[in-house]
Amino acid sequence: MTEPEQPKVHSLDARSLRGLAHPLRMQLLDALRFGGPATASQLAEKLGESSGSTSYHLRQLAAHGFVEDAPERGKGRERWWKAAVQGLEFDDALLRDPNPAVRGAADLYLHEVATTQTRELSTWLGTRQEWSEAWNRSSDMSSMTLRLTPELADELAAKMHELVDSYRDLPAIEDHPEAETVRVQTRTFPMKTD
Repeated sequence: MTEPEQPKVHSLDARSLRGLAHPLRMQLLDALRFGGPATASQLAEKLGESSGSTSYHLRQLAAHGFVEDAPERGKGRERWWKAAVQGLEFDDALLRDPNPAVRGAADLYLHEVATTQTRELSTWLGTRQEWSEAWNRSSDMSSMTLRLTPELADELAAKMHELVDSYRDLPAIEDHPEAETVRVQTRTFPMKTD
């Protein structure tokens, strides 16, 4: 039995971060990662943008290695795009970079990730009635408060990631009639208490 192919993860550096840290570019990359190959016109319609704008930002994403041509889909002059990566890895050191433009791009990137996660959760809450009772029962919106050191918080996050990774590419799931794409969002952060 062959091991499942690991998703291609792009480690963000100062250069690639500046190429990605734009709300529309992040939306375009997500649309291709989760929706599959598309043309600039299709993406423009989906995201409520002009095709000129989506075309420009797709070329910028391609220049930084986030998206690539999908020639197997194109016919004639129609240019199809696909995601070149399935995941992104953010290094917190970008927030401390000596260049203020890099720090600004890192901050914008993190805020856009948080906005996207909030939008996805709001969409789920607004469309719950369209899903089966089984999916409604299996959704989770938990909040837990612990008292940890930074090292223990690191350990907890690593264990959560390891657990989620153990559910990737389960062989019997792909053809199961009730299988759906599931979004798992985790957040671990300190907070001040009085």
